[in-house]
Amino acid sequence: MAAAVPGKAAFGTQSDAFAADNDLHHRSVGKDDRKFSLGVREDDGHHSADDLLEAMGYKSELLRSRSTLQVAFMSFVLASIPYGLATTLYYPMVGGGPANIIWGWFAVSLIILCVASSLGEITSVYPTSGGVYYQTFMLAPSSYRLIMSWICGWAFVVGNVTITLAVNFGTTLFFAACINVFESEPEVGIFAAEPYQVYLIFFAITLLCNAVSALGNRWLPWLDTFAIFWTFAGLICIVICVLAIARNGRHEASYVFGEFDPSNSGWTAGWSFCVGLLHAAYATSSTGMIISMCEEVRQPASQVPKAMVATIVLNTIAGLVFLIPLVFVMPNQADLAALVSAQPVPVIIKSAIGSSGGTIALLIPLLVLALFCGIGCTTASSRCTWAFSRDGAIPGSKWWKQVNEKLDVPLNAMMMIMVVEL
Repeated sequence: MAAAVPGKAAFGTQSDAFAADNDLHHRSVGKDDRKFSLGVREDDGHHSADDLLEAMGYKSELLRSRSTLQVAFMSFVLASIPYGLATTLYYPMVGGGPANIIWGWFAVSLIILCVASSLGEITSVYPTSGGVYYQTFMLAPSSYRLIMSWICGWAFVVGNVTITLAVNFGTTLFFAACINVFESEPEVGIFAAEPYQVYLIFFAITLLCNAVSALGNRWLPWLDTFAIFWTFAGLICIVICVLAIARNGRHEASYVFGEFDPSNSGWTAGWSFCVGLLHAAYATSSTGMIISMCEEVRQPASQVPKAMVATIVLNTIAGLVFLIPLVFVMPNQADLAALVSAQPVPVIIKSAIGSSGGTIALLIPLLVLALFCGIGCTTASSRCTWAFSRDGAIPGSKWWKQVNEKLDVPLNAMMMIMVVEL
């Protein structure tokens, strides 16, 4: 991450960035004054990431340790497609069934690919942890760039915190549904999931994610790398097992790719289909979060845009590989729509496998991936909160903009958003 260069006013750093972007040079005889230019350096002919950051008015404070692949891996973990699609499958299943699930995911992925491409291009010019709010300031007309940047910044911070909260709460609900693949009697799970129990599980998951993100920051790139192999190993196991066993048989391809039944939603067909798209929208909502890691990346101007775009392509494919087999073995839609837990994936897998033990074994990879996702979102949201604080836009910024030098993380900002989430 970075901190505002000493001596700059709250929005002075962005003004300096504007000067740099327009090749304006600040010249002075003072030994501490800097020349802001995005041209060629005199020493080695290239600007390092820290030089570019300095030209935008900030100084680097945290270690740039992530490679292109590690950035891509973290971007993948932030989306955690098999897990993200699993926890919200209820919406397209009720909204329209197979066609809503498959084609909704494909359509939204294409839209998000366009968004990621555009956002990546802008990020290549302004690679800071401020992300979209900083970019808004730089691209908006001067007459209202401050208010637009402020609004965008708050939307960015609130969005990051909300996504992190949703991920951890979604993990809680999914965990409760997974436990209930074991039944005390037919169709009656062993876990009541009372409100206080759900909150305590959510509380524990949130504390765990924050602890790992804060105390294990130096190992997070390796954790993201492990998560990739873990995800695809688990995905392969799920696909092979549900299709090979398919205890209750398999649907025809015409059903999987063409069946659309909005009768379970109670809405008109068009509106029902659109509501079902929330499934895909949620799973891809973390696309811009990786920008908050720009100042911990070795070459953010190229690595982060590449990671964003490549991850969308990978996620699209992984999502189809995950969803299509589940739809092939999906039980009756009306029965799934009636689930109190609103978590159909454990039921679908158990219906195909026929064994509680086998089902939980296939669900464990998704549960572990859920924790990886929570840790990644916690890390990214703390960085964007910190970045907004360093420009003085959050009340109490003098506390939230501090970086813990021992842990190499913005610990105060992380703890603040954890309290908000809880």
